[in-house]
Amino acid sequence: MVLTREYGKRESPMQLLLVLSFLSFLRITPGAHAAPPSNFPSKIYGVNLGSWLVLEPWMLPNEWVTMGGEQCDDCLTCISTEFALAATYPDDVDERFAVHWSTWFTQDDVNNLQDAGINAVRIPLGYWIVEPLVNRVIEHYPRGGIKYLANGLDMLREAGIQVILDHHALPGVQSANQSFAGNCTLTPQFYTDYNYGRTLVWTAVMTFISHLHPQFGSVFSIEATNEPTMNATQTPGFGDFQKNFVRTVRAVEWLIGVDVPGCPALEGTPNAKNLYERLAQACATDTLGLFTPPVTEALNTSFHTLRYIARELEWKIDFTACQERQPITTNFMDILWQDDDPPNPSDAAIGPQAYDHHLYYSFGGVAAANPEAYLQNLCNRNDTQQDVVDGNAPVWYGEFSLATEFNATDEFLCKWADAQKLIYSQNAGWLFWSFKLESTNPLARQWSYFEGLERGYLTQDPSQLHDPDVCVPYKNSTASKRDSTVRKHPCGAHKHSNRFAH
Repeated sequence: MVLTREYGKRESPMQLLLVLSFLSFLRITPGAHAAPPSNFPSKIYGVNLGSWLVLEPWMLPNEWVTMGGEQCDDCLTCISTEFALAATYPDDVDERFAVHWSTWFTQDDVNNLQDAGINAVRIPLGYWIVEPLVNRVIEHYPRGGIKYLANGLDMLREAGIQVILDHHALPGVQSANQSFAGNCTLTPQFYTDYNYGRTLVWTAVMTFISHLHPQFGSVFSIEATNEPTMNATQTPGFGDFQKNFVRTVRAVEWLIGVDVPGCPALEGTPNAKNLYERLAQACATDTLGLFTPPVTEALNTSFHTLRYIARELEWKIDFTACQERQPITTNFMDILWQDDDPPNPSDAAIGPQAYDHHLYYSFGGVAAANPEAYLQNLCNRNDTQQDVVDGNAPVWYGEFSLATEFNATDEFLCKWADAQKLIYSQNAGWLFWSFKLESTNPLARQWSYFEGLERGYLTQDPSQLHDPDVCVPYKNSTASKRDSTVRKHPCGAHKHSNRFAH
């Protein structure tokens, strides 16, 4: 099987990676630097809940075929996305996905995450989870996912696990030829005023629910856009969208009474009937420039959409529920993700904001395909240092895996896990992709956190390493200069027991 999921990779100058401060200064005006709110984990040791609410067939090939999907190397040529499956089986696609949603992520998984010391998860979401945003004439997606999201968040809240809601698959599609975008296409259409507008409505609704719905109490961050097109010349208006994304989050918070520094308190108590009045009052007293035309239009639409979501969840909105809530941490892919003079997402900041960096060696272009080159490259990377220079801090590594381009031994994967955890925890922390794969999938050995634990590559305490000095022989060195003696890593192969089997 050939994976169609691709990620950006960057070669950084070989420098000693400095230990960086996690906290920065408080943001009270656009563009200033911020400390995370008190509900932000002091250091993130997390996983992605991959293929739950945005399904990626390569992760669970047998179940995907059972659902009616197909496997192919080119996602354009077969039923390889949620869009394609929904278009092929319109009469019962909701039932097919309901089975998947209820079985792929369960209380047992939450218990296993808790036992493994995981303190945060990133949940990939498609825009279609807010169903009124879907144009059913030309767009095809399953319905009903919001209920499963709420139930899953409730389990995570009970376990004390914090949550990042990741807008993983956006209206119009943000990346070409990718099943993770929900629809495989050669021509992404996200970068238009129409789809930016739909995304701002999604953002407003998710901000409302995250503050007001009791089951969403563990949500501390919302990510604007997962892995946009990497060439910034092909993403017109993206910088303005980033600013409007943050304005939308802060505008919602202001309307419902969450403290937004620099915004005066509004009169009266928020309720479903006076949101329009409060919007007019906020617009008249706006000192931060929050209520641009796109934001105001999105807010007006979101009021109707929120009522639809409330009916779906059988939820009576209580506007007093937000009184104890901290502001949402807005989250973007860092500036290093795009090339060709991209907008700096730090320019959009109002209130707490964080950044997401992804790095995969397995798709090539990062280092030569051998163990020595991988470790030498990784142990000398300065991505995090550069992010701090660019104002993109705090920053976490939101996706990485143990996958390689070569046939890796168990001993190397232990060392590879240690080295990545060491480097990626230098700032805000890391989130592994993914929490699990289908148990019979041979790729699970390097892509499943649960299996990595079973095999002993990953430590039971995520903050610990088998060898804290794993990078010492590789820092500021080259393979030709380094001592050729190979030190045995204190981690060996472990028998796989299927304790986490799906």
